[in-house]
Amino acid sequence: MSAIKTVKGLSAVALMIGALSVSALANAAAVIKVDGSSTVFPITEAVAEEFQAAKKGAVNVTVGISGTGGGFKKFCRGEIDVADASRPIVKKEMDACREAGIQYIELPVAYDALTVVINPKNDWVKSLTMADLKKMWEPAAQGTITTWKQVRPEWPDKPLVLFGAGSDSGTFDYFTEAVTGKSKSSRGDFTASEDDSVLVKGVVGEKNSLGYFGFAYYVENANKLKAVPIDGGKGPVMPSQQAVNDGTYQPLSRPIFIYVSAKSLDKPEVKEFVEFYLKQAPKLVKEVSYVPLPTKAYTLGLEHLKNRKLGTVFGGEAEVGLKVEDLLAREAKL
Repeated sequence: MSAIKTVKGLSAVALMIGALSVSALANAAAVIKVDGSSTVFPITEAVAEEFQAAKKGAVNVTVGISGTGGGFKKFCRGEIDVADASRPIVKKEMDACREAGIQYIELPVAYDALTVVINPKNDWVKSLTMADLKKMWEPAAQGTITTWKQVRPEWPDKPLVLFGAGSDSGTFDYFTEAVTGKSKSSRGDFTASEDDSVLVKGVVGEKNSLGYFGFAYYVENANKLKAVPIDGGKGPVMPSQQAVNDGTYQPLSRPIFIYVSAKSLDKPEVKEFVEFYLKQAPKLVKEVSYVPLPTKAYTLGLEHLKNRKLGTVFGGEAEVGLKVEDLLAREAKL
């Protein structure tokens, strides 16, 4: 008899635990997964923090940094809801998404001034031309252009120590396209990372260094780094929000993006997060030191989201120096 009572007691406990488990699952926070570009990360992180606060713990947004390429790999495998990207999706990624049945909406969220920096102890570089950058970074420079003097004869015979974006980074793709004329065409003998914070530390720690990364990372570390004015053909221009807006910081100004899975948009929390992102972007983009898009661009982005305008306006091809207004007016291609 006591054995029967014990079994009944255990059954009651089991039912109670089961009920609690169901209740816990019902009350568990929904999760939105974002990964990709370290350049876009500060914007998405700021949006995620405000969105989570607004939802009072009902939604958890995780934001990773695996580089634009790494983010697209996860995105096209259906592992994340949103991909942060500092360049448009390319053909091989479009193909991977198509094969996996992943459709997406491409949404520009800000402008970035890709910034070339040196150590503050460098007192010889006043500006750089695009030809100087090409001489430093083109594939032929590997093992041959190893001192500052080899770039310009008036500069000192000191080692040229380079820090740059890793091959999975959209910043690497854009920089090489702008500087050498071909995406991913670069010397390989430099310190590379998909995490811009690593590059910042590298340049800060080496007096003969030069590196490049997103403008926000420079602003955050402006007391430890020196930004270099870039001469794109019309005289040296310092990277700044104004220079991006007025079109004078070329060709290193670029739009940066988020890509949203169409399937993920069927989840109310993802749809709400992306709408929140586009509505809050003008304020938060500026707060994290990037350049907001024109108001029309965010309005069009919300329309594209509502109408599920699928695909990319780039068609898998790298392009440099285009304005967002022009891009948004194009017909998207899957």
